[in-house]
Amino acid sequence: MENLLEKKQRINLLMDLYEELLTDKQRDYLDLYYHQDLSLSEIALIKDVSKNAVYDNIRKAVSHLEKYEDKLKLLDKYTERLHILDKLEEDIKEKHENIDEHLKMLREL
Repeated sequence: MENLLEKKQRINLLMDLYEELLTDKQRDYLDLYYHQDLSLSEIALIKDVSKNAVYDNIRKAVSHLEKYEDKLKLLDKYTERLHILDKLEEDIKEKHENIDEHLKMLREL
């Protein structure tokens, strides 16, 4: 199970990748909660809705982000590229042995 910080980081990355696919309302709730770090109660006051309505809107928006990731895998591919780049940097600093293999992996993504 992800801890809260890991979950927040994941949601922020998913927002960076998929926020244009969300409605304005979904983007707004996620921005208030994840970017501006407001509590559910604070958002409820701003939006003049119940705390439960805020929770439901955020939960549904996050669910949409996860569904987009399940289908498109942009975050997985991004993470894989970072991993390959790290390996490539290591190889460059050491022996230059696997550069061609790492470049091929990057091209395939």
